Amino acid sequence: MTIRELQSFLHPHRQLLVAFSGGLDSTVMLHQLVTLRDTVQPELNIRAMHIHHGLSPRADSWVEHCRALCAAWRVPFDVAHVQLPAGGQGIEGEARAARYQALSDSLLAGEVLLTAQHLDDQCETFLLALKRGSGPAGLASMPAILPFGDTSLLRPLLTTSRSQLEEWAHAYRLSWIEDESNQDDKYDRNFLRLRVVPLLQQRWPHFSRSVARSAELCGEQEQLLDELLAEQLDTLMSEQGALRLEPMLTMSEARRFALVRRWLAFHRAAMPSRASLLRLWQEVALSREDANPRLRLREHEIRRFQGELYWVPRLNVDRDKSYLWPAPYRPLHLPGLGMVSLSGKGMAVRAPADGEIVSLRFKASGLLHIVGRDKGRTLKKIWQELRIPPWERDTTPLLFYGEQLIAAPGIFVTREGQATEHSCWHIDWQKGVEQ
Repeated sequence: MTIRELQSFLHPHRQLLVAFSGGLDSTVMLHQLVTLRDTVQPELNIRAMHIHHGLSPRADSWVEHCRALCAAWRVPFDVAHVQLPAGGQGIEGEARAARYQALSDSLLAGEVLLTAQHLDDQCETFLLALKRGSGPAGLASMPAILPFGDTSLLRPLLTTSRSQLEEWAHAYRLSWIEDESNQDDKYDRNFLRLRVVPLLQQRWPHFSRSVARSAELCGEQEQLLDELLAEQLDTLMSEQGALRLEPMLTMSEARRFALVRRWLAFHRAAMPSRASLLRLWQEVALSREDANPRLRLREHEIRRFQGELYWVPRLNVDRDKSYLWPAPYRPLHLPGLGMVSLSGKGMAVRAPADGEIVSLRFKASGLLHIVGRDKGRTLKKIWQELRIPPWERDTTPLLFYGEQLIAAPGIFVTREGQATEHSCWHIDWQKGVEQ
């Protein structure tokens, strides 16, 4: 890519965050951006970030190399230290997830993210998808531009081969980091890079470009399907993002799974395998009416409730936990769940009397009398009658004064909790609000 082509590719973006590992690829990309800024587009605002995984004994020296290079090129430089959780994706998957999360967290308003994947990376990604048995969506591999949170991720080198990057680096006498782990072929991508792709290119010199064309064609087919199915998916989804099942029962399996994949994409879920889709349909969608089925996908679950599928975050709630809410009743954060506060827009309940201890809990026993019902009911029966999904029942706090249940904020008030003209609070419950 020439400097003018790079300028055209970036248009209209001027605020750039560069993922800068210090390797050949990102070094060439950053140098090209600096050259564009210094020769053609001085208003370009470039910022670089290095992700320190701590996996190599040389990791600290890599940071200093990147810092020195950015100082020489007048590029603001930041470092993010990440720890890799044991999430079952393997080191490659965990490092990638941690890297993108750190970059996402670091983006400033108006910035786009640039990463340095190139033509050979695209070829490897395609072959890895082929190994997994992926369909057109997986084989489409990496797009040059795609949504990333509230902004975009750009890959300007995706049509440039590694040999072209090396030519640029040697022409401008650039120095870069060689990560020793890149020579370890126990990792699938390294195995392809070191052993498989060179053999294929020896036989067919333009193999990587042919693969990139195939990936692009798969991407076009997926985009066409997106357009053709968008209207139907919209009719199947509720305002809460749930997917109605009844209309899908008479569809062909191909159409049904295509719609489910796009529903999952709407929720920004990682694409499941075909086997997972089959399990989803057989074990969740088609399970008996009185079942409470679920399918776990990493940090989320797919749940069914009243003929609809829901995409639900997995939350570990100690239902025996009780949170005291002492005077002066400032906003109370329930870790991982949300925040309860006094607010003029909240549900009206009576204020606690002098000496009444206020707390939030998740369980209540006995018969409860709620406003609007003539008979006492158990909490389980109330949840069912109000059509509250099972996963929300376990994560909705219950307001108690002493041992008396007053309300489930935003859902119901008990008779004992009714506000009066002379005693009124407004309780507001905000899900997912963190401290």
